[in-house]
Amino acid sequence: MSTQDNYDKGKGSKKPGKNARKKTVARKSAAIKADTSKKNTGREQDPTKPKLKFDKTGKEIGRREKPAIQVVKKSNPEDGIRLNKYVANSGVCSRREADTYIAAGLVTVNGKIINEMGYKVQLVDDVRFDGRRLNPEPNTYVLLNKPKGFSTTDSNAKGMTVMDLVANATTAKIKPFGRLGRNATGLLLFTNDDEFVQKFSKKGIARLFHIELDKNLKAEHLKKIKEGLTIEGVEITIDEISYVDNSPKSEIGLKIKHTGNSIIRTIFEHLGYDVVRVDCVTLGPLTKKDLPRGRWRTLTEKELSLFSMI
Repeated sequence: MSTQDNYDKGKGSKKPGKNARKKTVARKSAAIKADTSKKNTGREQDPTKPKLKFDKTGKEIGRREKPAIQVVKKSNPEDGIRLNKYVANSGVCSRREADTYIAAGLVTVNGKIINEMGYKVQLVDDVRFDGRRLNPEPNTYVLLNKPKGFSTTDSNAKGMTVMDLVANATTAKIKPFGRLGRNATGLLLFTNDDEFVQKFSKKGIARLFHIELDKNLKAEHLKKIKEGLTIEGVEITIDEISYVDNSPKSEIGLKIKHTGNSIIRTIFEHLGYDVVRVDCVTLGPLTKKDLPRGRWRTLTEKELSLFSMI
């Protein structure tokens, strides 16, 4: 055997060294790197996801539908108030007791007995318990010093009204008690208390007016008004009348319990005078003190107690 043969034999039997193992690892790393470097075109299905199946119509089989979003409908005041809640809010009883009274036929709505559970009513409905009208809102009383140019009505059909002036006073359904003409000024009371309105509509609340005429009022006419007039068959009586101190005799102070405003013009026009200005200075125990023109305020408990003495 030659020296070359011995060399080749020894070379072939030599064990792989560290460099050989490094080359092998390098080839494996290169193969893995090559696989990860491939761009995902989106055409191949992700093996981690389940395969999609479709029926004949093309609809996916086994697809999980998204949960429906539940829309909570807000309550609309125009939908009405449950009758038992209406009765309970008026302070008569609890809602559970109201159900008993409704079932017994003790509650009427607009003159009809309602014994249906869940029946709904509006705030404008006439709801009565045992004959007494109920009000689900707290009694509210607002005093306004009315300026010119606003009609005394709760209708929007006549342009600007006194309701526009007290729109932010309360959320209660208040209405004017008594009237003042569009060009009249002074105190005007608003309330949602039906018992108060009924009581003083019959008894009347004395109101003191500062009136200006187109000419001086004759003494004889002043006396006639004080004694009482009969106009078109209707007797008209007043509480007090006098000339305003330190003013022309065309300015008159007149106190009367009539709730309307036209009665003042009726009195003086009957005697041949035109009314230039009307201002309500006091309304029962209430005055214009600290209440500028066009402003309003709510009555105090003390002021309300004074009405109980009338």
